[in-house]
Amino acid sequence: MNPVLTRSGLSWQQGWRYGLMGLPLAFVALPLYVLLPNYYARNFAVPLASLGAALLAVRLFDTLIDPLLGRWADRLHGHGQTGAAASHGTALAGRHALVLRWAGLAAVALCVGFALLFLPPVAVAGEPIRLMMWLCASLLLTTIAFSALSILHQAWGARLGGDAVYRSRVVAWREGFGLAGVVVASISPVALGIQATIALLFVASWIGWQAWRSGPMPQAGSDLPMPATALSSATAQQPGAAPADRAATSTQAVSGALWLPWQRADFRRLMAVFMLNGIASAVPATLMLFFVQDRLRAPASTEPLFLGSYFLCAALSLAVWLKLVARIGLARTWLAGMLLSVAVFAFATGLGAGDVAGFVVVCALSGLALGTDLALPAALLTGVIQTHGDQQRSEGAYFGWWAFASKLNLALAAGLALPLLGLLGYAPGSTDAAALNTLTLAYCVLPCVLKSAAALLLYFLIIRKTP
Repeated sequence: MNPVLTRSGLSWQQGWRYGLMGLPLAFVALPLYVLLPNYYARNFAVPLASLGAALLAVRLFDTLIDPLLGRWADRLHGHGQTGAAASHGTALAGRHALVLRWAGLAAVALCVGFALLFLPPVAVAGEPIRLMMWLCASLLLTTIAFSALSILHQAWGARLGGDAVYRSRVVAWREGFGLAGVVVASISPVALGIQATIALLFVASWIGWQAWRSGPMPQAGSDLPMPATALSSATAQQPGAAPADRAATSTQAVSGALWLPWQRADFRRLMAVFMLNGIASAVPATLMLFFVQDRLRAPASTEPLFLGSYFLCAALSLAVWLKLVARIGLARTWLAGMLLSVAVFAFATGLGAGDVAGFVVVCALSGLALGTDLALPAALLTGVIQTHGDQQRSEGAYFGWWAFASKLNLALAAGLALPLLGLLGYAPGSTDAAALNTLTLAYCVLPCVLKSAAALLLYFLIIRKTP
């Protein structure tokens, strides 16, 4: 195991070794949240209302367990922690190894679930009821494994510590590889087929896990001062207290730590902005392929171009946004990205059949704006954790609720947007002008409204309250 990482700087070797696991995670995320609705609707003729209901149900269930997975992650990081001895190198290495073993198991489950989801047996694919049951079961396995692996990885990154620039670099390495993953995922199903895509996922997950094992290690939690919070108060030992009383108090503290993030006003404000902005981004992500195929009437061969330009520009933008962070800070840089996104989707409302070049511009510029959504909110969250002295103890709880919000955004986008489009007369392959206008409103106008509201919240709840 490597020694504890000093926080004076993040070398590129440390950055890529930690961040590489972001590639297979994002490699899965793109097909799950962008390709899956279109895949089942077109390949298996699943009605949009049924598809939306199934995705909403599974994702809501998955969403509810994310906070529990966050507490589980905290317990793994704290396994075997016994006072000052926990700061010894042997104890730290043991806790890190335990986290990595569970991360490896989650990665295997993720790959298996993904394969089952996109390769249903022929007998199942021909029976609508069986197909929906298969979809729900395999999607649930995939999303739970995805949540567990993501939370372990994000909590590990938060435990690396550092100032605002350092934190943004840690997140940028993770999200940069994530963007590389979605670029590959946007191309490989069309260019190589779904079987080859699944094989790539297995290989990328193995390499990412191996790199993670040899990357930077979190700091020793016991080296940090105990914060004056409800959690630390609950675990304080009174003079003369019996060991049994101390154990009971510690158990109550672990249980209460699940809700600890919500006791922080900074977290509540950041979560409000994050959720509204997330819904604004999740709606077009869910509807993008429908817009491309029916509104633009673009050939299938252009889909990798659209997705690739979107995520490639997001990856290339990270270095630019990080330079801006050093000048104006995390929150103001995020606001700039939101305003750029609003302008881009306002332009997209004027696109119609055959406007392939125009939509490439939309994808490139919205990808540029996406860079702020990927790198900066999580860095702000790490700052909240550090401000309240909750690092090295409750990162899992914070990122569990963070994953909860992310999943809820995607669940609401699929579970509400798809059935609503169906009720308003749109169906995949529609050529009716009114139905296509409805699709444009959902894909372009609704995200503009939601993103504008998120920008206002960011300004009034966070930027104006920052000294």
